[in-house]
Amino acid sequence: MKKWAMIATWRMAVEGVTLGADILKNGGKCQDAVERAIMEVEDYPFYKSVGYGGLPNEVCEVELDAAFMDGKTLSIGAVAGIKDYKNPVCIARKLSADRFNIFLVGEGAEAYAHKNGFVRQNMLTERAKKTWELRMKEITEKNLSPYDGHDTVCMISIDSEKDMAAATSTSGLFMKKRGRVGDSPVSGSGFYVDNEAGGAAATGLGEDIMKGCLSYETVQRMKRGMSPTEAAQSAVTEFAEQLKKRRGHAGAISVVAMNNKGEWGIGTNVEFSFVAADPDNEPKVYLANPIEGSNEVKIEIASKEYMENYKRNIQKPLEEI
Repeated sequence: MKKWAMIATWRMAVEGVTLGADILKNGGKCQDAVERAIMEVEDYPFYKSVGYGGLPNEVCEVELDAAFMDGKTLSIGAVAGIKDYKNPVCIARKLSADRFNIFLVGEGAEAYAHKNGFVRQNMLTERAKKTWELRMKEITEKNLSPYDGHDTVCMISIDSEKDMAAATSTSGLFMKKRGRVGDSPVSGSGFYVDNEAGGAAATGLGEDIMKGCLSYETVQRMKRGMSPTEAAQSAVTEFAEQLKKRRGHAGAISVVAMNNKGEWGIGTNVEFSFVAADPDNEPKVYLANPIEGSNEVKIEIASKEYMENYKRNIQKPLEEI
C-alpha cells in the first residue's frame, strides 16, 4: 500500500502534481493537494483548455466548469458556465462544504463567488482571443467544424491517512455554444471518489462521456476487485463499443483511476498523456495507447523530445499562432 499517491490527466498537470506531491509527502491532506495542483494548471496562461487562457465559446467568452469531491464524506461541489472568476476549483471546493445548493451554474455561481470573496478576473487572454479569431476565419473560409479541443485537467489523490479526493477543471469544448456544459462537473460521469474503493475521472468528448457514468462505473469495478487499469480500460472499451454500435462512432474518452491502496491506472481509446507520482516515483509524464482488441493499454514514460516539443508548441510567440 502506498503512503500517498497522485494521478492527473494530460502533460499540463505535471507542475501541479509536483506541488501536490510536496503537500502529500509532507503529511498534508489529499483535499489540499488536488486543489493546489489544479490551481497551478488554471493559472498558467499557455494551457488553453483550463482556467486563465482557456479557449472561449462561440461568442469569445471563457466559460469555466469545475468540480471537487471528498472521498471520506462523499461531499461534492461543482460550478459550470462561470465567467470572470479565477480558480473555479476553489469555488467548487467551497460549495462542497454546504448541505444544499452544491452545484451552481452561470450567474448563480458568479454571485456565490462574489459573495464569498473569490478573485474576479478577466480570464480571456490575448493569445486565446487570437486563436478564436483564427478559428472563426477557418470556419468561414474552409467550412470547417468549429469544435476542437476538450482537455479537462482531472486529479485524484490519496494521503497518508488513506483519505481520497478528486477534482476537475476545464474551459470545455472550444467554440462551444454559450451555456454548454460537458461531463467535467457532473458527478459519476466526469469524476467520482470513495474512500472505500477508489477514485476515477474522465477527459475527452464530454457529450459522449455523459452518455454513460464512466467514473462511477470504474470505481465500482475497482470495488469488485479489478485493478485500476483493468477497471478503467474495460469500462472505456465496453462503453466506446456501445456508442459505436448504437450511434456509429465514439469520441475520445480517457479515464484516470486510483484505488484505495494508492495504485493507479488508466483507460483510453486514444493516445493520451497523464502524470503520476508516489513515494517511489517523482512526478512523471506518461504516454498511453490502447492495445487493439484487448482490455490492455501500453504505457511508457514521455521522451525528452516529446516534452521539448510540447513546451515549444504551447509557448509559440503570438505572431506565430
